[in-house]
Amino acid sequence: MEFITEKLLFIALFIFIIHSIETLAYAVRLSGARVKMIASALSLFNIMVIVSRLANMMQQPFTASLIDTAPKENTLEFVEAQYRLLIGASTVGTFFGIILLPTFVALFSRAIIHLSQEKGSVPSLMARIFSLGYIRRGITHFSLPKFSYLKDTRLSDIPIKLFCANMIITAIYTIGVLSALYASLLAPEHKTTAIMSSGLINGIATILLVIFIDPKISVLADDVVNQRGSYNKLKSISLMMVTSRLLGTVLAQLLFLWGAKYIAWFTKFIV
Repeated sequence: MEFITEKLLFIALFIFIIHSIETLAYAVRLSGARVKMIASALSLFNIMVIVSRLANMMQQPFTASLIDTAPKENTLEFVEAQYRLLIGASTVGTFFGIILLPTFVALFSRAIIHLSQEKGSVPSLMARIFSLGYIRRGITHFSLPKFSYLKDTRLSDIPIKLFCANMIITAIYTIGVLSALYASLLAPEHKTTAIMSSGLINGIATILLVIFIDPKISVLADDVVNQRGSYNKLKSISLMMVTSRLLGTVLAQLLFLWGAKYIAWFTKFIV
């Protein structure tokens, strides 16, 4: 049976877009600090998070269908290879988001100002953003990340605990659905329980992200607006955080099978 199918490529593209959006969400706070409009930036940030979460929910049925269409022989190896390719798509998507980060800091800065001018009307903002003139102007803002971002960064300024926490949470979020689906193959007698656990895993990862990661970056952004912190430091730390996201998607490759086996083991105690 053919390994790389149109469906697999479609799902990989979906996951690529999801992780690109979530990586670019870090640019929103930078833009908010840059134009000193944190509250408006938070609204734009929430829109991006909702879009990425919705997209993640939409791809889950397609991801599950890969198990249904897998060959009867060597099913475990076949599905594992396909799912690892999807994890790889999350890594590529995150890397793509990092490359576009400086560009979107500039674009989001304009979007935040426009959101204020539109009196908080998101439909009006979307109409302006997707206009041909705005897209043409947006192309002129394209720029690549530069080492100058790290110019004033000292090793002591890098939040190591935050870096590691973000990496681990990203890894859990990346494999949450995939490990749960794979666990349904490892424990077919409890497959429904295993599949339904994906929502719980991603929910826990999201809660950890909201509790331990987002507030820290928000406080740094507030310090910049209130002139208690440096924008360059916020920019450097944000770059470190997206790097930890990238490493988190790589770590996901190592945790994928372990997570599936743990879920399969855990379902025996629920049923």
